[in-house]
Amino acid sequence: MIVDDSMVARAVLSRMIESDGGFEIVAVAGTAEDAIEALGQVRVDIILLDLEMPGAGGLKSIPKIIRAARGAQVLIVSSVAEEGAEETVAALALGAADTLPKPGTGRFNGRFSEILLGKLRGLGCVDFVAGPHAPAASPALRPVRLGPPMSEAPLGLLAIGASTGGIHALATLFEALPPQIHVPILVTQHLPAPFMAVLARQLSAASGRLATVADDGMRLVADQIIIAPGDAHLNLDRAGDRLIVRLSSQKMASGCLPSVDPMLSTAASVLGPRALAVMLTGMGRDGADGAARLVAAGGSVIAQDEASSAVWGMPRCVVDAGLACAVLPPAKIARRIALRAEEALCR
Repeated sequence: MIVDDSMVARAVLSRMIESDGGFEIVAVAGTAEDAIEALGQVRVDIILLDLEMPGAGGLKSIPKIIRAARGAQVLIVSSVAEEGAEETVAALALGAADTLPKPGTGRFNGRFSEILLGKLRGLGCVDFVAGPHAPAASPALRPVRLGPPMSEAPLGLLAIGASTGGIHALATLFEALPPQIHVPILVTQHLPAPFMAVLARQLSAASGRLATVADDGMRLVADQIIIAPGDAHLNLDRAGDRLIVRLSSQKMASGCLPSVDPMLSTAASVLGPRALAVMLTGMGRDGADGAARLVAAGGSVIAQDEASSAVWGMPRCVVDAGLACAVLPPAKIARRIALRAEEALCR
């Protein structure tokens, strides 16, 4: 479904999408209200949503659209989805899976079509339950191979990696996490550098903690969130008895900058069994190598489950490799982290 008040945009996007035989446009709408009504009648896997439209607009309507879509993913395609835009991060926090800035008039060409189709393929199909008031779909559970059990060492660090759909998952996790777990928290989320200050504000609001973008040499403090900048990897190091941040920008096998792999690899080297990693929703396999090093050093990894993930790529690689000690939705991951932290305090 394409939801955009511009007839030109709807027509051009339709042509781009239908040029690939793997997709079919089943509905178009000019307002969010029209989209919500149409979603009661049609099956949709992916919704392309503009944010600037008459009526309630796209941003405020995201939660209603997601509920009406019964499992469909929302891809924001909007001229306001520019680097650093508050609306972009707000849309992702409300549950949109991904965003793509809309080219200006007359520039619907070049790599935009290639990038758009790539994002659509990554989001893929959804399980669907018929009927306008049907409960959310319950995807068939595939067997998972759990790795070593949770480490019993005192918890020293929580490191979280995420990509597509990760901002919503991070917000859900932090909202369910107790105010204090008594260890520093590192986050690597795939986003461009100008988004990071906005992401820090979003995570601070969701968690009730101080969240800040990392600087080289920054000291880690218990219960504070340090976020990888968009143009550097977030590494862990030790200076005497203190844990500090080291930033780097070397190329990684995943091609990601920032990448989850260096964060987990350095956590393995510095803290070993005292480090706990969480792999949230995301496309690709970034973090799998770092997770393997962490588990080899005695640390633990929890993966987000398929049903709650926008894209079960990064967590699936960890699960398929037999590295995850648990596979859970974000709120339950938060409870498992809290339990580990409580167990450490009781020893």
